Amino acid sequence: MLKQRRSLGGFSGKLLAALVIVGLWQLLTLIVSGIELPSAREIVSLLFEPGNALWFHGLISARRILVSLGIALVLAVPLGMYLGRNLEVDRVVGPFIYLTYPVPKLVFLPLVFVLLGLGDSSRVLLITMTVFFQILVTTRDAARSLPLEAVYSIRSLGGGRLAFYRHVLFPYCLPKVFTALRISVGTASSVLFFAESFATSTGLGYLIMDSWGQFDYALMMAAIVAMSLLGLVLYSVIEVLEARICAWSRLGEVR
Repeated sequence: MLKQRRSLGGFSGKLLAALVIVGLWQLLTLIVSGIELPSAREIVSLLFEPGNALWFHGLISARRILVSLGIALVLAVPLGMYLGRNLEVDRVVGPFIYLTYPVPKLVFLPLVFVLLGLGDSSRVLLITMTVFFQILVTTRDAARSLPLEAVYSIRSLGGGRLAFYRHVLFPYCLPKVFTALRISVGTASSVLFFAESFATSTGLGYLIMDSWGQFDYALMMAAIVAMSLLGLVLYSVIEVLEARICAWSRLGEVR
């Protein structure tokens, strides 16, 4: 019952915030009139208009983000756990991570286009490269902070390396992985917009820049809202999954 109340409270809070933003935007359009500032009603009607291009481009952008996050998770989580528990290997690999992690991956966009062409794969690679390091560093640090008591416990029960990774280390790192994943959603959306702004005819980033060039400010704002909603939906889904899968990690939270 308490969990249900908390989820309802979170939903009502987000709904109230959305209504306040819509109301403020509508008020702003009344104060500053002009075609450059479409009303909230115009934007909402475009979002729910049947057969609108927003849905087509939105689904393509969602697919690119989901594929990128999936690839980054599959690669970064096992590597992060391994580096976190093998300090000798981490001493060798760590400097490469420190040197490459701070570099903005967006600067590789021309090189990625040259190597992979202008299709989806280049944009997926760019997003994957960005979120990979966020998940990797978080997972490695979580694995490194595992208490020694947990290691001794699984060894005293006769568990081997595979059992340790599966039943102790992975569950311990999972809450931090979800945290990194939530942060990565915002980063992935930013990189996606940049990657879709060049040499493509699909995606919300393309739609924003194209409608801006055609002075269709209502569609431009609707595409911006759609990209924001995409990030919000993905963030909320990750939050729900974390609450279900890692419910044990929230037992000590203040309610």
